[in-house]
Amino acid sequence: MFWTNFKQKLLSIPSKFRFSVGANTRSRLLLTAFGIVIIAVLVIGFYWSREPAPFPVADTTNQRLARIGNEYVVGSATTAALISAAETLLDKPGGYLSNDMLPPGIYLDNIPNWEFGVLVQIRDLSRSMRESFSRSQSQSTEDADLIISEPRFHFDNDSWLFPPSESEYREAIGYLNSYLSRISDPQNVDAQFYARADNLASWLLNVESRLGSLSQRLSASVRQQRVNTDTAGERGALQSIPTRAEVQVKTPWLQIDDVFYEARGATWALMHFLQAIEIDFEQVLADKNAGASLSQIIRELEASQRSVFFPIILNGSGFGIVANHSLSMANYISRANAAIIDLRSLLAQG
Repeated sequence: MFWTNFKQKLLSIPSKFRFSVGANTRSRLLLTAFGIVIIAVLVIGFYWSREPAPFPVADTTNQRLARIGNEYVVGSATTAALISAAETLLDKPGGYLSNDMLPPGIYLDNIPNWEFGVLVQIRDLSRSMRESFSRSQSQSTEDADLIISEPRFHFDNDSWLFPPSESEYREAIGYLNSYLSRISDPQNVDAQFYARADNLASWLLNVESRLGSLSQRLSASVRQQRVNTDTAGERGALQSIPTRAEVQVKTPWLQIDDVFYEARGATWALMHFLQAIEIDFEQVLADKNAGASLSQIIRELEASQRSVFFPIILNGSGFGIVANHSLSMANYISRANAAIIDLRSLLAQG
């Protein structure tokens, strides 16, 4: 009798703790789970949207050379800065986002535009290294590693699969590491980096063009009436389709932050590359008395990387109460570009 009563009481325990889950309760649970997912996506997206911090070019160069057991030679800093910028593009929080097909990456646009700005500068410098910095003359052969590395950086920046963009850029970085190892190896005379005024001026001419375009696009955040100067300076100049003497320019409202973050990425990469140039071309700059000009360019680019203390990019009139972040960025870029023009002039002097 005792065991029978005890068994019945034991079997009745689960029924006392049984919960009745109705339709309302299930709906609440689903909404709660959905809310948690949304909050998690927002938090991760916010973390991934942070721009990477600058890296010390000189220290990074020394660390890379120490890992391969070589010492500094001319060209080491520029090559190491190019490698580090490319690695930052891939290894920052969230990784490479421009080709993401899943949330939160697919919903983010600020960092993908930042990535594109960095990538354009990487492409330009890698091309100059292949065509100019690594060659003694226009008729000399191109470096074997740079022949393979440079076109891989020009691979489609938003390819998700077959192959993904990251894999192509990783391969390019691998060949750059091989080039760095070869130019810093005293036993290897096949790989070279030539620090000359003419090849530096050639790369700076391309930088000048890029910054000029970014400055114009940033300035167009407010509607402007501009005089058409497309064929100015040459009487016989022609263009395929004639345009009006005055043109009105205005960046579409939804593209203002895209242009801003592309400019932030471009100036971030260029800041590091010029710091490396300052190391590798120290003697050339001293001979041309151009060191101060380069330092001023770097200072302007560093100022362009100041933190934006507002969650969105403001687009005021320029003289109103509300700030205009695009015009502020255009100001720094224009001043850096003007200094680059002066630097190229100094390099061209005998």
